[in-house]
Amino acid sequence: MPKKNVIIIGAAGRDFHNFNTCFRDNRNYTVVAFTAAQIPDIDDRKYPKELAGRLYPGGIPIFSEEDLPGLIRKLKVDECVFSYSDVTYQKVMSVGAIVNAAGASFMLLGPEATMLKSRKPVVAVGAVRTGCGKSQTSRKVIELLMEKGLKVVAVRHPMPYGNLNKQKVQRFAVISDFKRNECTIEEMEEYEPHVVRGNVIYAGVDYDAILHEAENDPAGCDVIVWDGGNNDFPFFKPDLMITVTDPHRAGHELRYYPGEVTLRIADVVIINKIDSASPEGIQTVRENIEKVNPGAIVIDGASPIKVEDPSVIRGKKVLVVEDGPTLTHGEMKIGAGVIAARKYGAAAIIDPRPFTVGRLSETFRLYPDIGMVLPAMGYGEQQLNDLEKTISNTKCDSVIIATPIDLKRIIKIKKPSTRVFYDLQEIGDPGLPEIINGFIKKLKLRVR
Repeated sequence: MPKKNVIIIGAAGRDFHNFNTCFRDNRNYTVVAFTAAQIPDIDDRKYPKELAGRLYPGGIPIFSEEDLPGLIRKLKVDECVFSYSDVTYQKVMSVGAIVNAAGASFMLLGPEATMLKSRKPVVAVGAVRTGCGKSQTSRKVIELLMEKGLKVVAVRHPMPYGNLNKQKVQRFAVISDFKRNECTIEEMEEYEPHVVRGNVIYAGVDYDAILHEAENDPAGCDVIVWDGGNNDFPFFKPDLMITVTDPHRAGHELRYYPGEVTLRIADVVIINKIDSASPEGIQTVRENIEKVNPGAIVIDGASPIKVEDPSVIRGKKVLVVEDGPTLTHGEMKIGAGVIAARKYGAAAIIDPRPFTVGRLSETFRLYPDIGMVLPAMGYGEQQLNDLEKTISNTKCDSVIIATPIDLKRIIKIKKPSTRVFYDLQEIGDPGLPEIINGFIKKLKLRVR
């Protein structure tokens, strides 16, 4: 059979993993390009030859997804592999139509083709959308395992937005590792909550190499916890799959790719945020779980919030800063910061849009439905500067920081501010302790 020319359509994450697992050493295919979307400044560079392998001595170019039809014709492409997540089925098939109209076939790679098998037990935590509460669930799982005396290593879904060679394998054990690895805000938001709790977390580009390092971590490894990103299915084959849903976006669990995949393959499904969602939304999610995965164990969960200093909120005109991807890709309208503003009696939530500068203005143009909250975008130095200036410009009394990291460590916030914290709290039985105890017993793990 003649070689097939392939383009991998992605956003600097799943796309590289799909290449590494299915195409890197496969002589039946030639990957002629990656295309990039969603994340700024990741196109117009190369997947380096050092990571691409011996079949690609010149590396592989990365183009903008906008160029896809022309690239298919120019490079005589046979197949395009869709490789990013947290998108509607309409978006997936719209890209499929573009690919087909240009003459190529359209491919979706599944879990069996792309999951790596670990020598260690794996608990995977995923979600049906960005911002469901997956990260706090991962933290709770890790805490429960560590309470049993097990040594846990977390591995995070990729966010390689910088030098890909340097980011092949990244290990984070102390806060200073973030600066050494030149992490963006988006990366730190995911890594820092693990590190401050005392467990190691890995991320990067080459997940075969990452898996090997995690299994042999110098601090020891009894269990790997896959802390999934967006609503993607795991890169590692799980022994226990936990999926988090969000009744604030009821129905999304059956309308987004590959969120529905994570729902269908789950052993355990958590309905999170039932303390703040509507009864109708909760019931819709419950019915949809029963429809597509009736054998799953369902856990009801809440995300109760607390703040450092309620006096910074009460009676004040506040600017709410939320996690960036949750507002943009995740399409959330109400996050922990807004809930805190209402709970602690803010006089008003100030609309940041009249005060934005630079790339933050562009973010609101690309995502016009964000509303009256400020996304903490920080993919690069320019976005960090724009975030700092926008907060400074906004005519408010104080700032509510609802990001997983302390923004004041990254940028200067001269206005009075307070952080919002939230953790997973199970309601009723069963809960995660019972699930984790069953996991330990089933795999006959030796607890200390």
